[in-house]
Amino acid sequence: MNLKTILILGALSAFGPLAIDFYLPGFPAIALAFGTDEKHVQLTLASYFLGLSIGQLAYGPVADRFGRRIPLLFGVGLFTLASLACAFAPTLEWLIAARFVQALGGCAGMVLSRAIVSDTCNPVESAKVFSQLMLVMGLAPILAPMLGGLMVNVYGWQSIFLALTIFSAAISLAVALGLPESMPAGHPRQPLSGAFGQYRRLLGDRVLLGHALTGGIAIAGMFSYIAGSPFVFIKLYGVPPEHYGWLFGINAAGFILTAQVNARLVGRFGPARLLSRAVWVYLAAALTLLLIANLHTEKLWPLLVPLFIYIASLGCILPNASACAMTGQGKRAGSASALLGCLQFSVAAGAAALVGVLHDGTAVPMATVITLCGVCAVGLAMFTLHLQKRRDAGAVHTDVRV
Repeated sequence: MNLKTILILGALSAFGPLAIDFYLPGFPAIALAFGTDEKHVQLTLASYFLGLSIGQLAYGPVADRFGRRIPLLFGVGLFTLASLACAFAPTLEWLIAARFVQALGGCAGMVLSRAIVSDTCNPVESAKVFSQLMLVMGLAPILAPMLGGLMVNVYGWQSIFLALTIFSAAISLAVALGLPESMPAGHPRQPLSGAFGQYRRLLGDRVLLGHALTGGIAIAGMFSYIAGSPFVFIKLYGVPPEHYGWLFGINAAGFILTAQVNARLVGRFGPARLLSRAVWVYLAAALTLLLIANLHTEKLWPLLVPLFIYIASLGCILPNASACAMTGQGKRAGSASALLGCLQFSVAAGAAALVGVLHDGTAVPMATVITLCGVCAVGLAMFTLHLQKRRDAGAVHTDVRV
């Protein structure tokens, strides 16, 4: 896969996280503009997560029926229009609804970028490409909060959504001119009437489901960090708000670096083997984080070390879990990608909510949820890899008999 295609797919994959991280610094300004509090402004984030989960399930069958380009252009166009509607929202209710529609458009890039990689790459190449996409996606949490905060202070919160409008319009043009249809011409087209049956069959694929949930639970740990770190860093340890973005960025840089190392190693070791090692690193870092959190240290740096290692391990877990889940999906790659994304965001949103429920004024709730995710990720990964070995051995045995 050439660099131009990777950059376009990376930008499409970044729609989801970019539209989240970019506007977070604008919460106080949005609350002030609509005469409400930040708790109600958070409904704009909840509606966005809801749109991401629902929308991905819709795009999968459509992509398997009509190909990748048409639904992709529709989704990016919808994101552009919804971003413009967000910028000129006259009420908070309008903004909440526009954010939901924005997510419905934005998730097209997330679903179809994975399907395009599956269409054009074998499992090892897929893991390499997914790792390279992490480089583009990983820049969003580094740059977006800092740039968003600057734009809010200088131009107001509406400027964030105007910037998203311009960005998505540019990507729409790049897709139209530079991204050909990846679904083979002679590929069987799946009827929309069979969408529910297709999802039922995919849910019955225990190997796909296991890899998808392994990645989803790993992402859930990251969402727990996103939900809990502002309180831990700023309120608990007194980090100035303007320095929070730097700490966030350092951890994101570890994620990007690991993803690039993974891209170099996956050809030698394979995605399944690297995944089986990375989840143990994740768990070890999470357990260390939980231990330090329970010591209630007066310094922040003892927490930062295991946090960095744990987030860095995601740069290996996420691309390999996606590559393993999408392997062999063929004509149902769109639906498989949609189910993968829906499961991951649903689990992740639940974990972020759990951090809030367990809140006790310490770093323990965040560390506890991250550790629970680590335990579940290791258990799922080991069980799924066992299932995959059994299936592969059965396939080899059948070939020998034939």
